[in-house]
Amino acid sequence: MAGISTHVLDAALGRPAAGVPVSLVCPDGTVYSGVTDEDGRVGDLFTGPLAAGVHRATFDTGTYFAATGQAGFFPEVTLAFTVDPVRGHHHVPLLLSPYSYTTYRGS
Repeated sequence: MAGISTHVLDAALGRPAAGVPVSLVCPDGTVYSGVTDEDGRVGDLFTGPLAAGVHRATFDTGTYFAATGQAGFFPEVTLAFTVDPVRGHHHVPLLLSPYSYTTYRGS
């Protein structure tokens, strides 16, 4: 299956981060969006053939922190990553806390 998905985990609260708005900008400028579900996932942020190049996923963490009563330092997190269509599906997780975040290429 080709496409791009994400999973956001709240490391401070120890649970999935539900309700995080996420937007994806593809190399051609096309924008896709979604909101994390109760499991912190957007499984279909983008579906279909992948274009090679740099994609940018922006997570609206300010909205999430406000909804969960947390004072966050980062109002948004933007992750730029290179898509190689030969590798198939790309999963981009975000581990989040009010004062830090980390990411990696998921599977």
